[in-house]
Amino acid sequence: MTTTVGEDSTDSTDAQIRILLTVTFITILAQMSLSPVIAPLARNVGLADWQVGVTLSAAALMVALTSPAWGRRSQSAGRRSVLTAALSAAAVATALFALVAGLGMTGVIGGVGLFLLFLLLRGVFFGAAMAAVPPTAQAAIADVTTAADGTVDSGARVKGMARLGATQGVGQVVGSAVGGLLAIFGLMVPLVAVPVLLVAAVVLVRTRLRPQAPTELMKRPCTVRPTDPRVLPFLLCCFGMYLALGFIQIIIGFLVQDRLDVTDDRAGLLTGLALLVAGAGVVVSQAVIVPRSGWGPGTLLRVGASTAAVGFLLLAPAVSSVPLTAVLLYVGVGVVALGMGTATPGFTAGASLQVTPAEQGGVAGLVTASMGLTMVIAPTAGTLLYELGGSVPVIAGAVVTALVAVGAMVSPRLRAASSLKAPESTPAA
Repeated sequence: MTTTVGEDSTDSTDAQIRILLTVTFITILAQMSLSPVIAPLARNVGLADWQVGVTLSAAALMVALTSPAWGRRSQSAGRRSVLTAALSAAAVATALFALVAGLGMTGVIGGVGLFLLFLLLRGVFFGAAMAAVPPTAQAAIADVTTAADGTVDSGARVKGMARLGATQGVGQVVGSAVGGLLAIFGLMVPLVAVPVLLVAAVVLVRTRLRPQAPTELMKRPCTVRPTDPRVLPFLLCCFGMYLALGFIQIIIGFLVQDRLDVTDDRAGLLTGLALLVAGAGVVVSQAVIVPRSGWGPGTLLRVGASTAAVGFLLLAPAVSSVPLTAVLLYVGVGVVALGMGTATPGFTAGASLQVTPAEQGGVAGLVTASMGLTMVIAPTAGTLLYELGGSVPVIAGAVVTALVAVGAMVSPRLRAASSLKAPESTPAA
């Protein structure tokens, strides 16, 4: 999809990016629609809470393991082919998952056999399939912000990555809401809706996303090592920011219930409101702040990580006044989200700008893998830290994001990425 930046036609690169963003939105919406029902569904069919955790961790692990391969494959086989295969596999996996869940609810399947099917379908297969979407979209944005002569429009790449992040943020918020609303009609309704949404995404890919010309494909895309000094600082920032985010995501429900002293039903509503505030913060930062700021990746990382650290500090105090606690909690969550949304284009676009066109798929896969790896670690680490004290994981999040901010200030590679001028990129030895 490498064409001249600014091309304007019915098959323009911007139109193709809009299609990719729409596909990304649908897939994130489908994925998040399962989130509100997975815990009550598991209990309904007799699975233990830890089995739900293992299933979700397996999905995150598959994202971490398979994203780099998907990214490289999207450069050799083409974005359209990869998305078709991955989304089709995800649709089949979720359709089978719905069938198994239905059999579990009627008592036809149970025990260890049901858990293993949940693990394979919702964990391994679904996680591996969904891992293809983010790196494919990121690599495509890198393609269309590179002119035919190899010149990179750095500002357009940062804005493109921000658009992708905003799309994912909206998909997460809308998906969670849709899943919750559909669950009113029964736990099976969201499960049936998810494969339908994924099939719709496949149809959109096949009918609207143009196939890449053979000259645009690379038979042997370059592999980027995670230890490559060009991208390692950005991957470490990505890991740190998403690890801190994972802490707050896993404990926010506990914070709401313990600090506001509310019932289970009320806690669910107030937790949903906190997640809505977080989603809004991410969308505002990536749809408004980042495009208008004109900041380079290094500056986005410094500002975003520092802002997130302030948000965590607002969340840390456990004051005696419930109204003040509520204000600190929701304002803190919103500030953390603003920081996360600002920092994310910093490491996605920043890493992309360090490498050659032949390495874009590989580096996009590494960024996605870094995010996925945090979701393997954060749920267990966050809950263990919470058992030590309600403020411990929050303080840990503040420390991690502050370290990212300091790293962005002292790292020569990250300081050099503060401008929107594309650096000289050569393949690593």
